[in-house]
Amino acid sequence: MGSGLLKLGSDGDGGGEIDGGFHGNFFGSLPEGFVANALALTSPRDVCRLSLVCSVFRSAAEWDAVWEKFLPPDYQKILAEAGGGGGGGGCSKKELYLRLCDHPVFIDGGNKSFSLDKWTGKKRYMLAARDLSIVWGDTPRYWRWISVPDSRFPEVAELVSVCWLEIHGRISSAMLSADTRYVAYLVYKSALGAYGFESQPAEVSIGISGAENETKTVFLDHEAWQRQSYEHGLPGRRMGMFNRIRHLGGLPAPAATVNGPKRRQDGWLEIELGEYMNLKGEGEVEMSMTEVKGGNWKGGLIIQGIEIRPKSCEVVR
Repeated sequence: MGSGLLKLGSDGDGGGEIDGGFHGNFFGSLPEGFVANALALTSPRDVCRLSLVCSVFRSAAEWDAVWEKFLPPDYQKILAEAGGGGGGGGCSKKELYLRLCDHPVFIDGGNKSFSLDKWTGKKRYMLAARDLSIVWGDTPRYWRWISVPDSRFPEVAELVSVCWLEIHGRISSAMLSADTRYVAYLVYKSALGAYGFESQPAEVSIGISGAENETKTVFLDHEAWQRQSYEHGLPGRRMGMFNRIRHLGGLPAPAATVNGPKRRQDGWLEIELGEYMNLKGEGEVEMSMTEVKGGNWKGGLIIQGIEIRPKSCEVVR
């Protein structure tokens, strides 16, 4: 049973035993081009892991032919649109790939940023606030446009005061990676003295523009969300005696879970707008966040934009 197994040597350089009798550097005998072609059929994560197997794999993992497969088919067009910010000249395909993972480039006149997910090579975008449709966004009485040092874009939208909050973002599904499940997030923060979001949740959605899309409820105020979560006894949060009785069957559980904001590594908050499965490009994907039912005045949100990234991607920058 074990005679057909290949056992790696302890030196990590491919020494092993084949058929229980042949000792030698099996991986070292493989042509490097053959190994590179095989690595190109895996994923960036797998290439990083396999490069630790032996020196042949490490060397093959540097080939441009490997990393060219992980770059999107239209990466040259995207870099040309980004101009000097693309950074594609004079570097290897691996260096270019890693640069696009760690340093987003600006396209569409600076209204969008483009980057890659490090482990899958899937596309990710952020739409700047200027690229969004914000009701009353050009009326200084309700919104004002400011610059903040920790924003990716030169301008962000600060909510002065409205009773009708409505924000939409759109992106062509053809710009996204095919056969990929995406999640969209509103990226924002609260200014000092923000108000009006303590008790009234907002509604969010994502889907093909013009179609019937599922709407979910979210709390933009972090403290309000924590309070609501505590009262409803959501998993992972403390539950009082009243909620223990509810979950033991004495009282009905809440009809739906309300999501709340999460802190990003860059210090901003993000709230999930929903998920979208991109197959072969079906049209324009629309993402929205509205709070129009409460009727109360609200202010103090600072909107950086909407990020759309493959599901389960790490939140960076």
